[in-house]
Amino acid sequence: MTYVNLDHISSNPLLPEVKQAMIAAITHDYHNPSSQHKAGEEAAAALEQARAQVAGLLNADTPKEIVFTSGGTESVNHAIKGVAMANADKGKHIVTTNIEHNAVIRSLRRLKSDGFTVTSLSVDETGRVNPGEVAAAITPETILVSVMHGNNETGTIQPIEEIARIARDKKVLFHTDAVDSVGIVPLDVKNIGADLVSFAANTFYGPTGVGGLYIRRGVKIFPLLDGGVQEHNKRAGTENLVGIIGMGVAAEIAARDIVPRGAYLKGLKDKFLRELPQVLDEVIINTHPVHSLPHLVSASVKYVEGESVMLMLDDEGFGVSTRSACATGSLRASHVLLSIGLSHEDAQGTLVIAFGIDNTAEQVERFLNALKTVVTTLREISPLYKKSAAVR
Repeated sequence: MTYVNLDHISSNPLLPEVKQAMIAAITHDYHNPSSQHKAGEEAAAALEQARAQVAGLLNADTPKEIVFTSGGTESVNHAIKGVAMANADKGKHIVTTNIEHNAVIRSLRRLKSDGFTVTSLSVDETGRVNPGEVAAAITPETILVSVMHGNNETGTIQPIEEIARIARDKKVLFHTDAVDSVGIVPLDVKNIGADLVSFAANTFYGPTGVGGLYIRRGVKIFPLLDGGVQEHNKRAGTENLVGIIGMGVAAEIAARDIVPRGAYLKGLKDKFLRELPQVLDEVIINTHPVHSLPHLVSASVKYVEGESVMLMLDDEGFGVSTRSACATGSLRASHVLLSIGLSHEDAQGTLVIAFGIDNTAEQVERFLNALKTVVTTLREISPLYKKSAAVR
């Protein structure tokens, strides 16, 4: 039985071209990019080539606006804490939403202990924040607005351009956690108007453990790590050159293929959503029907527990998730799903299905059949389902 990965929101396989580039980089045995001799200069040239490739994916003004990090979590921490520390003399208030990733939530929690205040805005039942409420939340003390682009649990995309315009008009910096969007949907930092954008290579079929932060030229930010002067003195520490080379290749391919890739993924997603009602009833779709990532579906299956469904699907050869991989192990219902109005019971019955470019329409059909079998089996022993059936 061939295992089918439908959890591409957690990670993705390396593209063959990326793998080849990384193997070549290991074989070449690059030196430290900060070294001043010829071997170091060669490594620095490879680093800057990758920086230009990533800048091209985001349409940054200059490659110098890209800072390499260890991944999405560091990029988010750097953006939020770095801006807070650099601008605390102007104010100590930050605006965000209730559906952010834990990297944002916990970064802000840490800042609260240092005297910062945070306004966390609610979202509507579709998972979107009202830009007008963002505008109303900004005060003279506000130094940063941080709203994610595409949600990692529901796939819903926020009205980022409008929020960025509001922040710019009020002379407040705007950060977006775009870890699950960059390389999946076209994201032009100039069109968006963001000052800071966090992203990770594994989202667009690059290596895990490497990412980046776009910092618009002129934005005042403190480094998160102290040490050397790497990354234009914005992020200390010798760069993960092999990983960065891989990310550069993945970024270049994503920039080239993002439109047909998105269309293919949306085709798989649409097929799943179209055929799901034919195999299962009483399923709540939490993903926005229009403003959403092309590959992700959040589905709450009533009267069953999501983790049980996930484990049984795993036995059937299909990998899905129930929530953000970074929240795995938590017994609490997802804060994202509760924020859009789901009950605790329905939130606990949620599956996150994220399609990848290695999936096929035939796999979607087999998955739907497996899902029907698993859910039917669990509902037959579910007291909630029997109680509901009695009412019906």
